[in-house]
Amino acid sequence: MIYKIIAKQAIEDLFKGLQENYDEVAGPRACGPAFVFDKLQHACELRLDYESTILPPTKYFLAPTERLMRFNRVTGESYDSEPVQTSRAIIGMHPCDINAVLLLDEIFLGDFIDPHYAAARKSTFIIGTSCMPTVGHICNAFGTDEIHRGFDLFLTDLDDRYLLSCRSVPALELVDKYLAASDPTAKDIDDFQERTKRFKDAFTFTPNMDQLPLLYGAKYNDEQLWKDVGDDCLCCGACAAVCPVCYCFDVCDKLDASGQTGLRYRSWDSCLKSEFAEVAHNHNFRPTRASRVRYRFYHKFVGNFSRQGKMLCVGCGRCMRACKVNITPARIIGALQQSQIDKEDATGDGIEKADDAE
Repeated sequence: MIYKIIAKQAIEDLFKGLQENYDEVAGPRACGPAFVFDKLQHACELRLDYESTILPPTKYFLAPTERLMRFNRVTGESYDSEPVQTSRAIIGMHPCDINAVLLLDEIFLGDFIDPHYAAARKSTFIIGTSCMPTVGHICNAFGTDEIHRGFDLFLTDLDDRYLLSCRSVPALELVDKYLAASDPTAKDIDDFQERTKRFKDAFTFTPNMDQLPLLYGAKYNDEQLWKDVGDDCLCCGACAAVCPVCYCFDVCDKLDASGQTGLRYRSWDSCLKSEFAEVAHNHNFRPTRASRVRYRFYHKFVGNFSRQGKMLCVGCGRCMRACKVNITPARIIGALQQSQIDKEDATGDGIEKADDAE
């Protein structure tokens, strides 16, 4: 890693360099009172001071709707199946979102490589940026508040300047060609350390996550716990739609008017939808809202952890803002831990009462 310092106004030069080297530059911009990742035409549209965006930037790697191929059902021939990706630079990704991309990498670039995802990753230049946690941000609980890989360039805000962390050769070439950068001074390092401390101290949600997978397993069959949560769930799928690490998708074929040729595409799906686990003869493996909520968080806290050693949540807080009934990772973690506390208290009371009786 190579570190440099640039002035705040140098972002315009960086943006110019990105436009000259990539087909598209995407980043956070204002959309009414909210923010969205979108294609940018001018540096003035870029808002690096955003708290969060409606949809995560992972939409550029796993699109909401994506064409997989065309086919001829008469001849059995398929064509246009090779993914075509334009080169893209994404600027302004927070550490939790970059960590989300790394989690998706393990899924889509693991034993079975998804060619469409792989093409998008290969053609994307990632620039991360620092942030400050606000209400709903619990990335510290999952260890995703920091990032050390998965990006080409990272910008740490030091008030009137940025500390650049260059991780790739293209990033170094971009900095050398377009930016007036200097080496960090002792004051720059002190300011960086002070900012890091303020960032860490700003988190208010600090649960003990060490035993969460084990605790979840112990509470998996706690019908009352999951009924209490499931009764609230609207099964709208909004949480999955904004989650940067939800990757379930549906594959559909759509025939042309001729009935001979058609298009196969995939689109985002959610395990909270009532028909998600439905199979032939109308059998549904998860017929109740409680069972669907339980499965969703089991996959995040236990299922992926057992395979990859990492929980499938980055604590970005988007689901908290999207869910109208407050079914969030923080609520589930709190409910699990409180249920365990109540059980231990009840057990303790029982022992004390038995001792008194003697």
